[in-house]
Amino acid sequence: MIRLITDSQRYEAKVGEGLRSHYLFSFADYYDPENMEFGPLRVFNDDYISPRSGFPSHPHSELEIITIVLAGELTHKDNIGNETKVTPGLVQRMTSGTGITHSETNETDEEVHLLQLWFLPNKRGLAPSYEVMDVDFIKAKNELVPLVTGQKVLEDVVYINSNSTVYYGSVTQGEEITFRTFKLRRTLIYVLTGSVLVNNVEADGHDQIRLDEQEVIGIRGTADATFILVDVPAVEANY
Repeated sequence: MIRLITDSQRYEAKVGEGLRSHYLFSFADYYDPENMEFGPLRVFNDDYISPRSGFPSHPHSELEIITIVLAGELTHKDNIGNETKVTPGLVQRMTSGTGITHSETNETDEEVHLLQLWFLPNKRGLAPSYEVMDVDFIKAKNELVPLVTGQKVLEDVVYINSNSTVYYGSVTQGEEITFRTFKLRRTLIYVLTGSVLVNNVEADGHDQIRLDEQEVIGIRGTADATFILVDVPAVEANY
């Protein structure tokens, strides 16, 4: 099954001054019982944070939180001693585990654009932990760059406690990338810029395609495009 969800079908959050956000799944004041999660992927938000604004200190537990900054500089601070400036090319993972408190703010004079993905972990009761890695994905061209994985088949990638992998993809007009997976897994593609043809389904900027029971996924650029591809199990084991 292949399902296209267009830009206009995304939920536009009304958060207040300093933050613009779109939610791909039910989150905060947006609730749709038919759009709660995608395998262990529970949250996928596309956020813009204005200068001198952001998310003040708040708690999390039992989540794997991935932050991908596409533009600007995000300051992360937490109660286990981490303070990091996250910029494009860096990928951040926070295991909230039994409990962590953190803040995410824009302390600069330029807007920050980021993606944040929350996964349900494959193990509960983990100690809180944090990792940030320079993956240098921004320069990708006609390839899929793995950003985070818990499948233990990739090296030099941020580790996540989920049997999932997140890729950054880039494809130029007329070129094609082939992604191979298994029928027992699910794939989500979120187009950042440009447009692509995914198994003969056209998707433009901010559209998403959700695929089930597809072993081979062809992604052709109908214009120069960038996108996020998330490969997940249908059900996360051990949760």
